[in-house]
Amino acid sequence: MAIELYNDGKHVCLMFNDLVDDVGGSAVQANQFLIVSDGEGALIDPAGNMTYNALVMAMSKYFPFKNLKYIFGSHQDPDIVASLNKWLSATECTLYVSALWERFVPHFCTMNRTEGRIIGIPDAGQAIPMRDTIIVAVPAHFLHAEGNFQFYDTKAKILFSGDMGASLVHHDEILKPITTKAEFLAHLPRMEGFHKRYMVSNKVCRYWANMVRTMKVDKLVPQHGRYFQGEAIGLFLSWIEGLHCGVDLFTQDHYKVPN
Repeated sequence: MAIELYNDGKHVCLMFNDLVDDVGGSAVQANQFLIVSDGEGALIDPAGNMTYNALVMAMSKYFPFKNLKYIFGSHQDPDIVASLNKWLSATECTLYVSALWERFVPHFCTMNRTEGRIIGIPDAGQAIPMRDTIIVAVPAHFLHAEGNFQFYDTKAKILFSGDMGASLVHHDEILKPITTKAEFLAHLPRMEGFHKRYMVSNKVCRYWANMVRTMKVDKLVPQHGRYFQGEAIGLFLSWIEGLHCGVDLFTQDHYKVPN
């Protein structure tokens, strides 16, 4: 089903949460996002081949998929852009992805499919105009990919945060945001292990949290699991900036030749 994150009658942000198998199934749960701004459409992190047909059908209820103008890819992982070849075949869309992955993502595609249709985002990020909004590619390097971006909708004030804030839950639990301290504390076990392994270090988590505090964010919406709103956004920023993760937790014991 589609979850309406924002709708002012002219500008709409939708999340599709149940197009991939749940935790324990054949693939990790993932959210896909459709932005329609005054008739112009963009997908954020459209996922892989197993999602493509279901996503086309789901989004066609809200926007003619063949008119898609943009795909925004937070990074290069299969659950982000493995379906790229199908989207480039079926539409005239352009992909925005980190310049670091600009020459890697064509490996998902057949020959000449990507020519002139991939725009590499510089490390500093950039603003991408849509009809009734501006989508800002916000730097999120090493959270978790080396070249990584999150996408901020300036009209809806939604930060589509990729793997930052991700949790492993059943898709039925994603229908409502986490808003209160009690909900946030109950949710921590669903995301703590993920962040300890997938986020590279406390240093970059702190830099990211400092950056987000300078932004006006009404919703923080990750690519996996539940999203955050209200008080829970500040609670998440305080938690993540204090989290030791990634290389912080590794020692020489993790680098031994197996017996």
